[in-house]
Amino acid sequence: MNTSFAELKRSRKSLYDKIVTETNKIQTGGNQGGADTRFWQPEVDKAGNGYAIIRFLPAPKGEDLPWVRLFSHGFQGPGGWYIENSLTTLNEKDPVGEYNTTLWNRGDEAGKEQARKQKRRLNYISNIYVVKDPAHPENEGRVFLYKFGKKIFDKINDLMSPEFEDESPVNPFDFWEGANFKMKIRNVEGYRNYDKSEFDSSSSLSDDDDELERIWNSEYSLGDFLDRKNFKSYAELQAKLNRVLGATAVSSTAEEVDEEDFVEPRRASAPKAKEDDVPWDTGSSDDSLDFFKHLAEDD
Repeated sequence: MNTSFAELKRSRKSLYDKIVTETNKIQTGGNQGGADTRFWQPEVDKAGNGYAIIRFLPAPKGEDLPWVRLFSHGFQGPGGWYIENSLTTLNEKDPVGEYNTTLWNRGDEAGKEQARKQKRRLNYISNIYVVKDPAHPENEGRVFLYKFGKKIFDKINDLMSPEFEDESPVNPFDFWEGANFKMKIRNVEGYRNYDKSEFDSSSSLSDDDDELERIWNSEYSLGDFLDRKNFKSYAELQAKLNRVLGATAVSSTAEEVDEEDFVEPRRASAPKAKEDDVPWDTGSSDDSLDFFKHLAEDD
């Protein structure tokens, strides 16, 4: 673990290998809040377009990885909303995942459709430094937490492990040899699309190590998100799932199915689901208020 800024600078090459290993592990399927002012989100205009430049930061002091991976479930049933962190984040069995396996293994389309609606959502959280935020310039030069989905994580992985031999790997989390991330957001079929976002060429975030150390000391802990206090017990989640579904959800005794296999069937009339979106995040302020209303009424 990093214990000093000087050690962070010295050990960044070896830390790069660890980060690449972990990102590749996720890519191949291995190892599995509301108005929190610590979090930054890009703002889009009425057309759904937005632009910002951010810099992903190194792991916080005392921690090894510059990101944390979280799974959650968010869906509505006859008994209300089920909005909970998934125990699969901690590599443990989760009642929703087990019930989804039961539904999927039934083999009928109705069961598969329900499993798709209840599948877990993947997000990552990292510390970032806001380089440019045209919508909110007061955020520039500040450290925030940023929650993002698989599409942006794939871009990070591509930069660290390029496919072609004429491309040099870059650790975007490195202060000195990392790269700014130019976020370009478009509205595509009603969803936020990040396809045009890209990393700039490698550069130092600052030539002043004292300034970089100040930024590093401003980072938030990521390990806190994996604290057991943020996860309900299996029994509590099972009880809530039964309440939301209005029936007893039976655990699966069959071989567990990876929820990432719950893909939508191809339909000409249905737009493809976007990885970076969750059911209640449609870009509509009314939907956001509706989401928090459900949270308040749930328990």
